[in-house]
Amino acid sequence: MSTDKTTAAPREQFTGQVGFILSAVGSAVGLGNIWRFPGVAYENGGGAFLVPYLIALLTAGIPILFLDYALGHRFRGGAPQAFRRVKRWLESLGWFQVMICVLIAVYYAAVVAWAASFFVYSFGLDWGDDPEAFFFGEHLQLPKSAGVDTVLTFDFVAAVLIPLVLVWVAVIAVLAAGVVRGVQRANVVFIPLLIVAFTALVVRALTLDGAVDGLNLLFTPNWSALGDPNVWIAAYGQIFFSLSVAFGIMITYASYRRRRSNMSGPGLVVAFSNSGFELLAGLGVFAAIGFLAADAGMAVADLSIAGVGLAFVTFPAIVSEMPAGAFFGALFFGSLVMAGFTSLVSILQVVSAALQEKFALSRRAATIGLGVVLGTVSVLGFSTTTGLILLDTADAFVNNIGIVASAIFMCVFVIWFYRRGPELRYHLNAVSTFQVGRWWYVCVGAIVPVMLIVMLVQYVITRINEPYEGYDTTYLLFAGWGSVALLVVGAIVFTLPRWRGRDEFAAWPPYPVDTVSEQKGAVR
Repeated sequence: MSTDKTTAAPREQFTGQVGFILSAVGSAVGLGNIWRFPGVAYENGGGAFLVPYLIALLTAGIPILFLDYALGHRFRGGAPQAFRRVKRWLESLGWFQVMICVLIAVYYAAVVAWAASFFVYSFGLDWGDDPEAFFFGEHLQLPKSAGVDTVLTFDFVAAVLIPLVLVWVAVIAVLAAGVVRGVQRANVVFIPLLIVAFTALVVRALTLDGAVDGLNLLFTPNWSALGDPNVWIAAYGQIFFSLSVAFGIMITYASYRRRRSNMSGPGLVVAFSNSGFELLAGLGVFAAIGFLAADAGMAVADLSIAGVGLAFVTFPAIVSEMPAGAFFGALFFGSLVMAGFTSLVSILQVVSAALQEKFALSRRAATIGLGVVLGTVSVLGFSTTTGLILLDTADAFVNNIGIVASAIFMCVFVIWFYRRGPELRYHLNAVSTFQVGRWWYVCVGAIVPVMLIVMLVQYVITRINEPYEGYDTTYLLFAGWGSVALLVVGAIVFTLPRWRGRDEFAAWPPYPVDTVSEQKGAVR
């Protein structure tokens, strides 16, 4: 096998471990950490939910994160190239993951744009006395229902259109600057700022009247919930979606690390940092909700604690009642912008890297090309009066079907069919301080696929029997199931062209694990 120095094209690299960790944390910590975790925890046993959550982190989140890291670092490429080097036809699985990123990017940018608008609104508390009417009415101008005709609606909303364009300009600029000067530098600046800003917000929320009532609601355990299989499925789903695994991000980021870079140690830091931020968000959200409930003379359980309603309806109502509300509103929505922006950068980096590697494009050409195309689709689809409905539908189907299916395929083909587990484990242990044991095979080869297959089957049956959110079935056929079909079609279309970039691969260290004896003795 040829050496890497003579055959492989020069590849951008993170400057060090800190830059990589902050970039990976920036991808994992996103909008869902702030508004999804508190609601999921509350709905699934409160404090008792932390038990299956921790088990899911150890048996699914970290093992799949390690699988992503091993694939990217070992095979030195974005998702399509890494899977192509496992087995040539598996390139299509890589493009399936790229297509997931394409669809997520076009609607995720819209949520970042909403947060940017509300950051500006915070200084004057412009949402007034009825944040719900302001968000859904004046800000989004949402129609009363979703029918098939909404697919063709192009009534633009200026309050979304302008910040959305600015978000795309900013993210294109960051990606065009490169891995170090753009991606890494943005995360090195934004992630510490995000942690400081959100910690300040949480500390203030904990001192508000009624905060204890909110925390009691979150942490009072309902132990009987542990006997409900749906609670365990919810825990695995939360860990899985919040770590940015199985759709190319961590594979791509790992490919930018130097050859002799510690991989498993930083993986643990990223995983526990992500979960730590979710717990921090839970503290702040429930403390603030407890304050709002006490101020309004309501029960905490009667307030919305999940989804976009938490971020853009409940929290504006909270900061309107808080002392120095404008300041803390700016902190909250500024945190949302930073968390969302760093995640958006990581999502688009997957697409950019794949295009550069397959079609031999320069970073600038790939970035500008995808930015213009996806930015246009994003603006046309999500800055209109029906943008929220389309976003909600696409997000539900892409996350619950696309990403889950992607992870199942990864485990089945990489671990079961082609038995690359020993090689990947050996690679992680050869470069890392934290040694990955044989438990990893059990997790990625059995626990993860079984849990995800159950989740996928359950979700598909539910969507067939119950139209999502009661939306028009014809609309769901286009916007929901059509999104899933687009993932498959896109994967096929991008796999078919001839590979134009340099495709030589030199493994490092030079240890192809080809024989049964080597596989058994890969790591003892």
